[in-house]
Amino acid sequence: MEMSAAGLDLLKRSEGFRSRTYLDAAGIATIGYGHRLLPHESFPNGIAEAQAEEILLSDLRGAGQAVQRLVRVALTQGQFDALADFTFNLGAGELASSTLLKELNAGQYDAAREQLLRWDHVGSQENASLKARREAEFQLWGSGAAQQQAAA
Repeated sequence: MEMSAAGLDLLKRSEGFRSRTYLDAAGIATIGYGHRLLPHESFPNGIAEAQAEEILLSDLRGAGQAVQRLVRVALTQGQFDALADFTFNLGAGELASSTLLKELNAGQYDAAREQLLRWDHVGSQENASLKARREAEFQLWGSGAAQQQAAA
């Protein structure tokens, strides 16, 4: 499964495009659409949006693969998109150790969906942009609910 256009749109809106290196909310050097710079990477002249999109798609493949590796139940497109965005933002390790994944793999789809909303903090502080992103993931997750019920 790959991220849909709706999922990609959410990710791009949430990350925003920046042509120059900046420090993200966690203090990590980042560029483009939320690409965390690797030790060997440098963009002294910035980055074009087309190049940022290529890097984003590559980074997103890793997030999608992590979702497919970790999730042991069937997903709708909306659920996959929400989880891929979540994983892109927070990393596969956070998904792997989360109550969200435990609930999901136990077949508790609604409880897992609710868990998304708990991931809206940077440290101990609620973050408005993370809150909005998690709410958007929550909505995206629910966009495939009718498909899931029909398949059950």
